[in-house]
Amino acid sequence: MQANDVFKRYSRQIFIEEIGVEGQRDIGNAKVLVVGAGGLGSPVIQYLAAAGVGTLAVVDFDDVEIHNLNRQVIHRESTVGQPKTESAADFIRDFNSHITFIPICQKIDRENVQDLIRDYDIVVDGSDNFTTRYIVNDACVVLNKPLVYGSIFAFEGQVTVFNFRGSKNLRDLFPEAPNPEDVPNCDRHGVLGPLPGIVGTMMAMQVLKMITGLPIVINQLTIVDTLNWKFMTITF
Repeated sequence: MQANDVFKRYSRQIFIEEIGVEGQRDIGNAKVLVVGAGGLGSPVIQYLAAAGVGTLAVVDFDDVEIHNLNRQVIHRESTVGQPKTESAADFIRDFNSHITFIPICQKIDRENVQDLIRDYDIVVDGSDNFTTRYIVNDACVVLNKPLVYGSIFAFEGQVTVFNFRGSKNLRDLFPEAPNPEDVPNCDRHGVLGPLPGIVGTMMAMQVLKMITGLPIVINQLTIVDTLNWKFMTITF
């Protein structure tokens, strides 16, 4: 893309004093890995691609199902049955063909996680289970990768940043993963579609702030209660 076209596309970001041309260049040089192309991953992928993150990868092993479409907005009826990574790649080709998008159709486990995240500057965890969250968190600690974390359930979401410039990690907040049988999830209890959009865009904002050197509040969990319309923070 020619320099003039880059300016035209991203001018509304470049016009922000705290971003400018240098900040946009940093965004274009950034390499971000998104874990999960579902409810949280969808808005994260959308807005990081929209911002022009130069290398954007997503790792997911699921296929698109019809019940995903109330919240996983990068997928469409025409991609039901396809791997989510393939559907995400279709979306990116139409939305911003000038960035490098890397679809990784693979399940993260303790054996492959470090190889998967090693080459990226920032990891975004949009997974839907605690096993994956702890695997990703522990690898980020070992490799010293900042981790943007989000979770959702029904009307409530959580967002925080782990392992950024000496900040705490998931095990400092929750030392051990809970029993999966004791944890409510969207498959059994549902989620209202806009909630992952709200939480996912907050996660994308944290990523862009990291890339451009804007202030990041660390060791603080933001809780979004959309039923009662409350936004709370907990310091940990």
